[in-house]
Amino acid sequence: MSKIPLTFIGAELLRKELHALKTVERPAVISAISEARAQGDLSENAEYDAAKEKQSFVEGRIVELEGKLGSAQIIDPKALNADGRCVFGSTVVLEDVENGDVVTYQIVGEDEANIKQKKISISSPIARALIGKSSGDIAEVQAPGGVREYELVEVKYI
Repeated sequence: MSKIPLTFIGAELLRKELHALKTVERPAVISAISEARAQGDLSENAEYDAAKEKQSFVEGRIVELEGKLGSAQIIDPKALNADGRCVFGSTVVLEDVENGDVVTYQIVGEDEANIKQKKISISSPIARALIGKSSGDIAEVQAPGGVREYELVEVKYI
């Protein structure tokens, strides 16, 4: 099985979610199933069906998280020594060559990506175009509206 790259913070968030699923969600679902069973006929019991469906989701998510954490390669951006190159976990400051807009993103694993938090997936087109580049380099990104060029203003490891 291949390693799944995660930042230290991303791995911690997955661990917290796993803990909540095991200690809060799983017992709540088991309780809901017992209550629904107590109501009698299971063949026409909507509460029982809903509880069983939720149990299936919770158990599936637990297995998924355990698998991801088990095969995770946890990378601490602060400990990186990439000689100023853009790598997984680095935070980049980009300037759109066309309009001068400046944005800052951190390159993270797929499970951590959240554009509202300025975290982009390592597999995104922009991250793939940036990997290996250094400050001052131009990255060409194939966007839906055509090719966009970004200048890599700064690479930080925070």
